[in-house]
Amino acid sequence: MFAQTTCAFLVAALAIFATPAPSIAAESSCPTVLNHKFANLMDEPVSLCQFSGKVLLIVNTASECGYTPQYDGLEKLYRRYRDRGFMVLGFPANDFGAQEPGSNKEIAQFCRMNYGITFPVFAKTAVVGANANPLFRDLAAKTGKPPRWNFHKYLLDRTGQPVAVFESAIEPEDRQVTSQIDKLLGAR
Repeated sequence: MFAQTTCAFLVAALAIFATPAPSIAAESSCPTVLNHKFANLMDEPVSLCQFSGKVLLIVNTASECGYTPQYDGLEKLYRRYRDRGFMVLGFPANDFGAQEPGSNKEIAQFCRMNYGITFPVFAKTAVVGANANPLFRDLAAKTGKPPRWNFHKYLLDRTGQPVAVFESAIEPEDRQVTSQIDKLLGAR
């Protein structure tokens, strides 16, 4: 019974991180910075083009970092603004202090059980250095600010342009972040 319940829970938890397929229209009007595909935590390919036209907060995350409690603030931010065209996209990375050692399955379970995460979280990836994924390479090039630690945040407007970068120590619900999001969501 325990194994069956655990398995059912894991399937339900992983289902949260599944993302719908993008439309053809979204692909054709996809901003360059979003023109990438990444696996989600269920190892399914996801085109970032499906997030075109939304205000995005893109964050590199880790499960064993002093900033890990920011998952709570990221989820609150997502729930607060999602109906207005806002998304949080999480990219777990083990680049800083080896603070994301888990498998994708373990990351999914950690996020769901500890923080109730419902925003899209992608498969573990590199965000700095020679192996950095192309999204984080593009964001670092456009802003001149590569991540220096876990929970580095890039805010993109509806056209996919980075408009703000928030260092790790800045909490997701900090006024610096929310005022920028409010401004971008008000602009159509």
